[in-house]
Amino acid sequence: MADELAVKRGRALLEGVLAGTLFGTAAVLIRLLRNIDVLSIALWRLIIAVVVLAVIIRLLRKPLALNLLKSNLVQVLFLGVLLGLHFVLFVSAVMDTTILNATILVNTSPIWSLLVSILFLGIKPTRLAVLGLVISFLGVSIIAYADATSPYFHLTLQGDLEALLAAVVEGFYLSYGRDIRRRMPVLPLMLFVYLVSALTVLGGMVLTQSAFTPSPVNVEIVLLLLGLGILPTALAHTLYFSSLSGLKSFETATLALLEPIGATLLGVAIFAEIPNALFVAGAGLVLCGIFSVAASK
Repeated sequence: MADELAVKRGRALLEGVLAGTLFGTAAVLIRLLRNIDVLSIALWRLIIAVVVLAVIIRLLRKPLALNLLKSNLVQVLFLGVLLGLHFVLFVSAVMDTTILNATILVNTSPIWSLLVSILFLGIKPTRLAVLGLVISFLGVSIIAYADATSPYFHLTLQGDLEALLAAVVEGFYLSYGRDIRRRMPVLPLMLFVYLVSALTVLGGMVLTQSAFTPSPVNVEIVLLLLGLGILPTALAHTLYFSSLSGLKSFETATLALLEPIGATLLGVAIFAEIPNALFVAGAGLVLCGIFSVAASK
């Protein structure tokens, strides 16, 4: 029994590490798609993910688990709405602030997952977790101050807030999704979640009367959209959610900290986005706080 649990946890850790590594491509791909509006990017990302998962399920001849879907329909719908909101907020954040800001702040999700657990699940945090919360919020405050003293204050502050909101939504998503992940196989579950997410984004476009970019304009954009829909979405996010079967939501969220490391390196290489010392100090505190929260579990 112990060996079985160890294997399950090891597999979940590997899934989380692979997901965190692939997540690092998301911000760069989004930034390269700057000429397409936010909602269209999010919708194309989800449409491609739906198609990819449908093909994988077909090739592997996996059942769709429709009976389990019916019995968990409300939860699947809720998860889909949350994921759709998360993607829209993150895409917008990448457009409105630096890659480092967006990826660091969106990965405060372990902090928000802990708060959700405290407020809604009755979990009492350890002293180490409380310390992590304090350190992380101190780091976020330093990041906000660094933005306020920059000549691009209005632009970056908006993006930072969007990234934080994306992290809050993800915190609810992970905390709520851990239980259903253990009840449903991951491939059909994520297929339906991505589908609901796409419909959520489409609903947002209707409400805001936003025009959908119906077809990419050139080969480069097609490749960028395919990369975004496959690497950090169909592959990475499916692995990310799958890891909840063997990890706590805090642990899963912490493994995503590989994202800002990879994204920042790509951002420096492609966009020459070199962070200033004050922001690096704040980002370092955020990361330390997140690791403290994860270690407390």
